[in-house]
Amino acid sequence: MQKPALVVMAAGMGSRYGGLKQIDPIGPSGEKIIDYSIYDALKAGFGKVVFIIKEDIEQVFRENIGRRVEKLVDTEYVFQKIDDVPAGIQVPAERVKPWGTAHAVLSCRHVVHTPFAVINADDFYGSTSFRILHDYLASAEDRDALCRYGMVGFTLENTLTEHGHVARGICTVDAEGCLEEIHERTRIQKFGTVTKYTEDDENWIVIPAGSIVSMNIWGFTPDFFKEIEDGFPKFFQAHKANMLKAEYFLPAVVDRLISEGRAKVKVLQSKERWYGVTYREDKPRVEQAITRLIEQGVYPENLWEDFR
Repeated sequence: MQKPALVVMAAGMGSRYGGLKQIDPIGPSGEKIIDYSIYDALKAGFGKVVFIIKEDIEQVFRENIGRRVEKLVDTEYVFQKIDDVPAGIQVPAERVKPWGTAHAVLSCRHVVHTPFAVINADDFYGSTSFRILHDYLASAEDRDALCRYGMVGFTLENTLTEHGHVARGICTVDAEGCLEEIHERTRIQKFGTVTKYTEDDENWIVIPAGSIVSMNIWGFTPDFFKEIEDGFPKFFQAHKANMLKAEYFLPAVVDRLISEGRAKVKVLQSKERWYGVTYREDKPRVEQAITRLIEQGVYPENLWEDFR
């Protein structure tokens, strides 16, 4: 079986962070968060890397990240374009941005032909997360008329920032360890020892401690591209009153397939602590975490020395 591919969603410009955070160094030798993810993925056995980027950042992205990766593994770049939609769908002339994370993954359909993982470029997931996802994908196949996918699940408390709100997919897991449903909450925040979310900026609802959340680290078989494409008309129909801002979220596609009884998603629980730079104030915390991991021998001080 071919080695699984790693799809990296790197098109976001980091509006809350205030700049192109994908290329902001956080390691002692100038490493970015994305470098640690790729390092962990290659160590785990992934055999291809696909970057989803905006066309207007291609040159700076290649110079700061891509060139090094190209020397180590088969590497592709794809652009998430607003008009890359299934035939018959009319894109509103006033729409200025692409259609969200599911649309981003769909843009890879021409270059990914094996089971694949999907991650965010600006999230630190930890080496264990990549190992368990690789091992799942190495034998992943659809059977019994069901799509068989995987998702690395994190404990909510291990994924929060001290500096504002975050978006997370809150998961319900059945007795067999499979995902029952996932609810995307776009405004989750810590209040002392309690975590809450709001949908109207006024009423805050407590999220139970220890809840499993999605951090957008998924494992799919190649049929998933067709499922995204087939769901696009339904997405347009459901959001026709808000076509200028609506987003086609990756978890929403998964949730629909589960609710229709057409997919099983194994939740691969990780005890790793997530780190990210949602806000600039997060950066020192991430740098400190990387320093600790280097001191513990998890990573070399110069990340890419192992591959020379």
